[in-house]
Amino acid sequence: MALTGTYERTLDSKQRLAIPRPLKDGFGDQSLDELYLCPGNEGCLSLYSCRGFEEFAARMVRLSQGREAVRRYLRFFYAQSERVQVDSQSRIRIPERLIRHSQLGKETVLIGVQDHIEIWDCERWKEFLSDCSSQFDELTAAALDMTLPRGSADPQV
Repeated sequence: MALTGTYERTLDSKQRLAIPRPLKDGFGDQSLDELYLCPGNEGCLSLYSCRGFEEFAARMVRLSQGREAVRRYLRFFYAQSERVQVDSQSRIRIPERLIRHSQLGKETVLIGVQDHIEIWDCERWKEFLSDCSSQFDELTAAALDMTLPRGSADPQV
């Protein structure tokens, strides 16, 4: 099942964040007690189930390690990623280095993005939404690798 939805949560004083039940259940593992927390793009953090992280890692193996950019990405990504425990209240503790990386404040937003959860600082998320809202048609066309007919804002599916 694809992970979807937007949930506002507060990072507590011990750097713990509650994972919303619909997102946690969306991973499809009833005994979910560990997740992988990783640096994400555009300043967010990505949260994967153990199975999802292993699938992601399997895709990364296919990248050419002969390219410097790939080596640098893999080095940074894996060095910053961490397996985190899910406590009895469905909370995870976010390490300080990942809080700094994502510039997380107290107010956060968790979003479901197909196979993982993204954790955003609330203000950064609002900025991202503002930037992308007016570009939705173009983003759709680019993501689906479609070209827009001249003078049309609607992608043809």
